[in-house]
Amino acid sequence: MKIVILVLLGLIVLSLFSALFTLVKDKGQTNRTVNALTIRVLLSLALVIVLVVSTKMGYLKKNPHPAVVDHISEQIKSKQEQQQQN
Repeated sequence: MKIVILVLLGLIVLSLFSALFTLVKDKGQTNRTVNALTIRVLLSLALVIVLVVSTKMGYLKKNPHPAVVDHISEQIKSKQEQQQQN
């Protein structure tokens, strides 16, 4: 799944530079810049959809909130202290 995300990001950047190139070359006389930017927007939308679906299906994991990490580390420390006392 991560490869799909990287490919989409690469295509978005490529489309953005393509739009820049056509803007400079055509000087706004054709619709190629608009077409390239439209493709970039559609690729960005596809990327967002892939990220949401892959997160919901469990392919990607979200980072835990820092408070949760602190709570878990406190639990681990208390268990270690209990084991040392026994």
